[in-house]
Amino acid sequence: MEHSDSILLAGVLLALAIGVSLMATRMRMPGLVVFLMLGIAVGPHGLGIVDFVDEELAQTVGVIALALILFEGGLASGWTEIRPVARTAASLATIGTLLTALITGFGAAWLLDFSTLQALLIGAIVASTDGAAVFALLRGSMLRKRVARTLEAEAGMNDPVAILLVLGFIDWIQLPGYGAMDMLGMFASEMSIGGLVGVAVGFGATYAMRAIGNVSSGLYPVATIAAAATAFGLAHVLHGSGFLAVYLAGLVLGSGRIPNKRAISDFHDGVAWVSQITVFMILGLLFAPSSVQELWDEALIVTLLLMFAARPVAVFAATILSRFEFREVVLLQWAGMRGAVPIVLATFPPIAGIADAGQIFNIVFFVVIASAVFQGSTFEPLARRLGLMTTRRAIEPPLIQVGNVRRLGAEFFEFPVRDGDAIVGHMVNELQLPREALVSVIVRGQEALLPRGSTELAAGDRLHILLRGHLSKHVEQLFETWRDGPIGREQIVSAPVAGHAPIFSVKPWTEAMGDAGDPSHVGRSVVRRRLRTRHDAPGSLVALDDGRYAVAGDGVVATGSPRQLRAYAVRRIERAESASAKAWWQEIAGAMA
Repeated sequence: MEHSDSILLAGVLLALAIGVSLMATRMRMPGLVVFLMLGIAVGPHGLGIVDFVDEELAQTVGVIALALILFEGGLASGWTEIRPVARTAASLATIGTLLTALITGFGAAWLLDFSTLQALLIGAIVASTDGAAVFALLRGSMLRKRVARTLEAEAGMNDPVAILLVLGFIDWIQLPGYGAMDMLGMFASEMSIGGLVGVAVGFGATYAMRAIGNVSSGLYPVATIAAAATAFGLAHVLHGSGFLAVYLAGLVLGSGRIPNKRAISDFHDGVAWVSQITVFMILGLLFAPSSVQELWDEALIVTLLLMFAARPVAVFAATILSRFEFREVVLLQWAGMRGAVPIVLATFPPIAGIADAGQIFNIVFFVVIASAVFQGSTFEPLARRLGLMTTRRAIEPPLIQVGNVRRLGAEFFEFPVRDGDAIVGHMVNELQLPREALVSVIVRGQEALLPRGSTELAAGDRLHILLRGHLSKHVEQLFETWRDGPIGREQIVSAPVAGHAPIFSVKPWTEAMGDAGDPSHVGRSVVRRRLRTRHDAPGSLVALDDGRYAVAGDGVVATGSPRQLRAYAVRRIERAESASAKAWWQEIAGAMA
């Protein structure tokens, strides 16, 4: 294929994968099944559009994709979410995965025509639940949070365990004198090194990202990709578990206070989706459906062993000391979805030259499809039947999510204040924002400040601005003024009233007077400074050039001294017709005090 043809085909396949994924979601079918089927359909054993038989390249792509998926899983979880279930999840990831491999392996050796080590290798390959499948399943689920977090943490932690078991059994088959103690030593070494590297890289990346200060927001996702690659590669070079390292690095970063966390999370969510689609489609290209006809009975036996014997026993043993309810344990037993990890691991035996490796790959592929279809499609109905569904999502979307804000008719901007900007040294109430726009938070260094009208702006601040969508162009034009000036109205020297008390008056506010939220004049007096702006309705508190103050709102404008306006505001508080009006007059009374 020409390069342009390959790029076009990749784009078409990605678009097609997105389309069929949306259809699968509506049909409550796991997306991984659709991606695998799509790969089979366009592969050499289907329509023949893509001729791909390179198992080593598929393994490389699979390893990279799984590392990115695990990193995103850790980043999205964070330690604060994982900590309450960390002990149970770790038990499931270690004891549960080991028992699943042993029970499936010995059962397959007894029932099928495989040697004990070959059967144990099959058991190790299918032992781990799949992070991509579980993460995708839980994103929109209403499952009880404790169970959801346990499944998510288990899926992130058990991949390294399964990979080490597979590598250990391959060495046991090929190397004379290799045994269980060698596997145990390798397991302890790789897990400890991988854990230390992952935590160290995570904390190092967190510190570095906080120390570099204000840079282009697009660099932060690049920095996290560098952290993920460093964690995985360094752990592997040191003979540790790269998968454990990359998951823990993501977990530490997700728990830390890092700049632009929302943008980073959104970026890695997209990367994880691309990784899932890519790895499942590539693995589908390798599969020959006709080969299952000869092995369907063996594959079905392994599937039944895994789903109805190995997984239930392993989960029961791993959770026996936990405080989980019986119905929660039942759901954990059924929730062991298999996905990309077993299929990627199934490419290891052919590359290593293990006997009957082709049969092992096809059996594993059948197990994954069966697990995804039956367990994936029945998971939520079973959870509902067990009374484990709630009214809240298991994994809540972020409260400040730009997509959700826009769907509600609003817009969200972030404005970085640079050295030399005209707004440096000015107050928030001098920004000339329209009434339906407000500075919701100011990020200064590592602090989030809740701004007041009198908050003075400094270089390095990041202003987060929430506004109605139709004001976007107007506010973007204001940004240029904030950079170059002038800021605020021309400063007018006050002429304080002398010789007698300021005259207090209350008059109706008419349309001819302009916008009550941003008046330029009150009667014959010029507005010197806007001190407060009401956001639920037109209204403002301003200082006038004659030394008096005026408050406009609720259809009137009151003018006088601070003492007079405070007394007037107290009277308005007593007869306020709504909570928002009462809050406004309380704010005026406080300001005039």
